[in-house]
Amino acid sequence: MKSKPDKQFLDTMSKDPGNWKGPFYFNRSDPRLMVPKLHPSLGWTLNFASIYAYIAVAGLIAIIIVSVIISK
Repeated sequence: MKSKPDKQFLDTMSKDPGNWKGPFYFNRSDPRLMVPKLHPSLGWTLNFASIYAYIAVAGLIAIIIVSVIISK
C-alpha cells in the first residue's frame, strides 16, 4: 500500500520556485489537484501536471459556453 505524503513535504514542494512556470504550478510528483499559491494569501491554483486539472478547466469552459448559449 502506498503511504500518503506528509503535509510538510507537500508544502515544501508547492513553495519550490522550480515547480512554478510563471503563474502555473507544474509538479508530476505532487498528487494534489489543488495547491496553495506561492504566496498562500493569494489563494489556491491547480497542479497542471495532473490531467484532472485540464478536465476541470475544460468543464468550466463548457459550463460557461452552455450558459451563454442558453441565455440567448
